[in-house]
Amino acid sequence: MQADTWLGLELRHLVALKAVAEEGTFGRAAIRLGYTQSAISQQIAALERVVGHRLIERPGGRRRIWLTEAGQSLLAHAETVFTELQAAAEDLAALTAGSAGRLRVGTYQSVGARILPAIVRDFTAAYPGVALEVRESGSDEELFGMLGRAELELSFALLPPPEGPFDGIELFRDPYVLVVAADSPLADRAATPTLPEIARLPLIGFQVCRQERWLESHIHAHAAKPTWVLRSDDNSTIQAMAAAGVGVALVPRLTIDPSDARTVVHELGELVPPRRMGLVWHAERSRSEAAETFIALARAATAASRDASVS
Repeated sequence: MQADTWLGLELRHLVALKAVAEEGTFGRAAIRLGYTQSAISQQIAALERVVGHRLIERPGGRRRIWLTEAGQSLLAHAETVFTELQAAAEDLAALTAGSAGRLRVGTYQSVGARILPAIVRDFTAAYPGVALEVRESGSDEELFGMLGRAELELSFALLPPPEGPFDGIELFRDPYVLVVAADSPLADRAATPTLPEIARLPLIGFQVCRQERWLESHIHAHAAKPTWVLRSDDNSTIQAMAAAGVGVALVPRLTIDPSDARTVVHELGELVPPRRMGLVWHAERSRSEAAETFIALARAATAASRDASVS
C-alpha cells in the first residue's frame, strides 16, 4: 500500500471509527455524532479503502460489532491524534488568551535602558508563560523592516512612522539637549546657544538614520549646514566623546546619563523640536492579549515618567 493513499484519510473517518468502537453499533454511533447510520457506514467504508484493511467485523442483525486487529491498531494511533489535537487546541487558546507563546518587541538602546525595564517587570509578572524577546537596533528603518516581515509584533519607534501598513500610539516626547565637557567654556554659559551657534560647533551624534537626517535638515534650514566630527550608535560612547572635548553632542535627553559629572547638559527647549516616541505595530495583523497588555503597560510607564519629571 502506497503511503500517499493515506492522504485521503480524514479526521471525521477516525472520529467515526472511535464512536463505532465505543458504541458497538453503527446506529448508536450515528446518534452520538449526529449523523445518519448510512453516513457512518460510508465513512467507515471510505476509511477501509484508504488504509487497505478491514477494520470492523459486522456479524449482521442486532449483534454488537467489534474491531479487527487492524482496526484496534489504527484506533490506538487515532487516540494519539486526538490527544495531540486537544493539546493544539489548548495551545492556541492559550495564545489567544496571552498566557503562552512569545512576544517580540523592538526597541532602541535609550528606551531599553530607561523605559523598558519597568514595563518588562510588570509584563512578566502578568504573563509568566509568555517568552518576551527584545530586539534592539539603532536604526529606525531596521525596526520597521522587522515589523513588516513579521519578525516583531511591536516596536518602540519614532513617529510618524514611514509610509506603509503601520499604526501606533505616541508615548512621550524626548527633547534634544546639548552635551558639553565640564571644563569647556560652554559649560558655564547661562544662555542657551542659538541654532546658528550650534551649527558652527563640532557636533557629535548618531549614525545617519531617519531621525538624524531630519535633525540635520532642520539645522540647515534654520541656520547653516552643521559639521559632524563623530558619529556612533552607542549612547555612552557619544557622551564620553563629548566629555573628552572631541565635540559637543546634540542628542535626545533620554540617551544621556544626567549624573555624569564629566559633562554639562544644556536644555534647548523648542530650539530643536523633540523626537516623538511611540509604540507601533503592523496595522493589518491581529494583536494578542499579551501584546495589548504590553501596550497598556507602556502607556502607564511613560505616563508615570512624565508625571515624575513635571513634579
